[in-house]
Amino acid sequence: MIRVIIADDDPIIVQGLSMILSASDGIELLAKASNGAEAVKLCRELRPDVALLDIRMPGADGVEAAEAITRDGLAAPLLLTTFDEPELINRALKSGARGYILKNSPPERIISAIETVAKGGAVFAPDVIDYIRSAIREPDSGEAAEGNIFSCLTSREKEVVGLIAEGLSNAEIAERLFISNGTVRNHVSTILEKTGLEHRTQIAVRSLTG
Repeated sequence: MIRVIIADDDPIIVQGLSMILSASDGIELLAKASNGAEAVKLCRELRPDVALLDIRMPGADGVEAAEAITRDGLAAPLLLTTFDEPELINRALKSGARGYILKNSPPERIISAIETVAKGGAVFAPDVIDYIRSAIREPDSGEAAEGNIFSCLTSREKEVVGLIAEGLSNAEIAERLFISNGTVRNHVSTILEKTGLEHRTQIAVRSLTG
């Protein structure tokens, strides 16, 4: 059973998400919050598997909540987004959130996204990736040139990057490549060190957006 909390300041969205999650046999909805601070508090108290967070909320927003939840290992954050908040996207990519789905996504896509991040994978709706591709402008940071950030990796490390971008967890990558979980963890750490990225979510985004 995947244990989930929802954080959104729109009661209609919360009601809709609650109905979707309650209809799934494999998901337990633990609690609801109306802002990021409440979401973090609930995660500390209840230790859910997944925190489904609206990216824009009053007070502490979903990005701030995702940062705190990731930093303290409280849950896997999954952000709900729309196309009217480009100023938050760059911050969101560095927050440690495991993925981004649209608020109007079909129920099956929302359930699938929750299942993916609960297993340790990352998930991005194709239309969200298209938006990120056109909207994100990375600041100068001495990183490898855009589109060439993974050129320094070995062929096996590039395989791992591709599987991360598919949303696979470490355990699933290990099974696919016939290697141990520890070896996958080492590859992910090396990829982050070589590329200067901070989270596996950023690995997935940079791979998908080229």
